[in-house]
Amino acid sequence: MNEKFFDLKKEKQDRMINAALKVFSTGGYKHASTDDIVNEAGISKGLLFHYFGSKLGLYSFLYDYSVRFMKLEITGSVSSTEQDYFEIRRQMEYGKMQVLKNYPYMQQFLDRCRFEDVSEALVSIERQKNVLTDIQAVLKNQSNRSLFKEEVDYEKLDQILTYTVDGLMDARFQDGSFQPELLYNETCSYFDMMKKLTYR
Repeated sequence: MNEKFFDLKKEKQDRMINAALKVFSTGGYKHASTDDIVNEAGISKGLLFHYFGSKLGLYSFLYDYSVRFMKLEITGSVSSTEQDYFEIRRQMEYGKMQVLKNYPYMQQFLDRCRFEDVSEALVSIERQKNVLTDIQAVLKNQSNRSLFKEEVDYEKLDQILTYTVDGLMDARFQDGSFQPELLYNETCSYFDMMKKLTYR
């Protein structure tokens, strides 16, 4: 991690991080412009390059920071003794909501990175690429699957809910109504409905 950057005041750190998250998540690595990032952050290009060296340096830092931050909040939100699959997913979404209060575009950025096609960007995030999906799988595997009706295919159900969560977030960004708490509540309403349909 970039120790020099963390010597800055937290407000300035977050302003720079949020600007970069927004630009990279909307344009991807190839189309993200450092001019757009510095304009969004209200800083000079010289300052950006002082701390990150290049667009690739910033992208690599941002991905590492996002993975660490998201992992910390999600793992800290899920009880190690919880066995209800839907409650685990609810707790994971609660952790994500806490992240998005500070960094609204962080999940969008991480999602965009999964489909990145620029080789230098791909190489820079390769080491961390599966960290979040792996930890989410571990958390969900705490669940007691005997609670499901016999005919429920767990893998398909999990995929349906993941598509639902991703789709809801995309829709809220598209229509300009994104608010972390409201998205969390909306997401949980889908979990509640699916629990009634799939549990014994």
